[in-house]
Amino acid sequence: MTTRHAGARPTPDAVLLAIADYVLGADPGGELAYETAHYCLLDTLGCGLEALGYPACTKLLGPIVPGTWVPNGARVPGTQFQLDPVQAAFNIGAMIRWLDFNDTWLAAEWGHPSDNLGGIAATADWLAREALARGHTPPTMREVLTAMIRAHEIQGIIALENSFNRVGLDHVLLVKVATTAVVGRLLGLSREEIVNALSLAFVDGQSLRTYRHAPNTGSRKSWAAGDATSRGVRLALMARTGEMGYPTALTAKTWGFYDVSLKGEPLKISRPYGAYVMENVLFKVAYPAEFHAQTAVEAAMRIHAQLAEENIGLDAIERITVRTHEACLRIIDKHGPLANPADRDHCIQYMMAVPLIFGRLVAADYEDAVAADPRIDALRARIHCVEAPQFTRDYLDPEKRSIANAVTVHLTDGRVLPEVLVEYPIGHRRRRAEGIPLLLEKFRRNLARRFPPKQQQLIWELSLDRARLERTPVNEYFDLFVI
Repeated sequence: MTTRHAGARPTPDAVLLAIADYVLGADPGGELAYETAHYCLLDTLGCGLEALGYPACTKLLGPIVPGTWVPNGARVPGTQFQLDPVQAAFNIGAMIRWLDFNDTWLAAEWGHPSDNLGGIAATADWLAREALARGHTPPTMREVLTAMIRAHEIQGIIALENSFNRVGLDHVLLVKVATTAVVGRLLGLSREEIVNALSLAFVDGQSLRTYRHAPNTGSRKSWAAGDATSRGVRLALMARTGEMGYPTALTAKTWGFYDVSLKGEPLKISRPYGAYVMENVLFKVAYPAEFHAQTAVEAAMRIHAQLAEENIGLDAIERITVRTHEACLRIIDKHGPLANPADRDHCIQYMMAVPLIFGRLVAADYEDAVAADPRIDALRARIHCVEAPQFTRDYLDPEKRSIANAVTVHLTDGRVLPEVLVEYPIGHRRRRAEGIPLLLEKFRRNLARRFPPKQQQLIWELSLDRARLERTPVNEYFDLFVI
């Protein structure tokens, strides 16, 4: 009988192996997945361009050492920066997430799978420029779309049944894991190397949600995903050097991720990896609002129009009741002072008060100049949320994935306006036909924020021709975004 020594290397955890096998497999999904990934690419880049108008974001961008320019480095869209892939991934990731306007996935855990484009774009662009410098064929934008589908799937499938926020961890740990895996594929890592890189991602320790909740809500929530996707690139590059991994990073007793971070509970992954998440992802096409409030904002916009039509002033509102789902109550139901834009864009009462008053909700409405209007806090104090159990069930139902909110306005004269119910936001798969034209308008509007007309048109024409875009070398596409 062979005695196994305590230090012998065990077989890697099944979760790590399954992710590695998925990213090394055949292209995932069919026409719907690639069509959705195409729209996701445009929307995500546009979100990053809009963020460049905010100094709080741009102060964090650029090289670590000012003035550094990296030969064959990755471009940062909308800027003149050309950086190493790790720092470029941070730049792009921070831009994408800054205004909370990119896509969303809601399940037991929530998050924003397009955050992974920071690492994907930076790595693919750098690899393309390196390939050209060596006389090799550069990767194309088709490979970027494929990596996006895979990253969405890894992040979203793990999120389906695993709530990291309930143990105080931030969802960006899934960005780090997904980026690590798909960047590993882009770098040409072997199965063993990808498993090693993934193990490093889990061993890292994970971000606490401290910066997302009162009394500490702050701007780190806007760059945390950039930090995570850049870390994924770094870990994949380390694995490429032959750096060792930790096969039972998840399951090791006492010291593994399960025991340390999940109170001994294993990850539950019951759905195979494919293209489900990309095909069903939620786009924010109308409002830069935390997604649990998207339908509430839409309802508030309808109510604003009704109040104006019936000449009902804000002083006539006694209270507003919002029937909602449990996740909304847990994350964005806030009363009392709001310290900064990061606090305001995660408060359902604030996100409803602004459209009720002004008939709009744009990114600038979270800034101090708008928040200083005393009518906002006065109205916030009259908005109260209660759970509707059916809404919670429909939110978790994989066949529905609704994000319902129902709003009722009670007037001081005793009248009650009809409840306004919105089950599915305009960016939901069930409203794709309605949402895609708005998504394209959003992309065109964001191009106009940064580029002169001729450059806008070049980007627009190539971006909308998916067949041509997929054939385009990555470096050629991102060269169009240099300002």
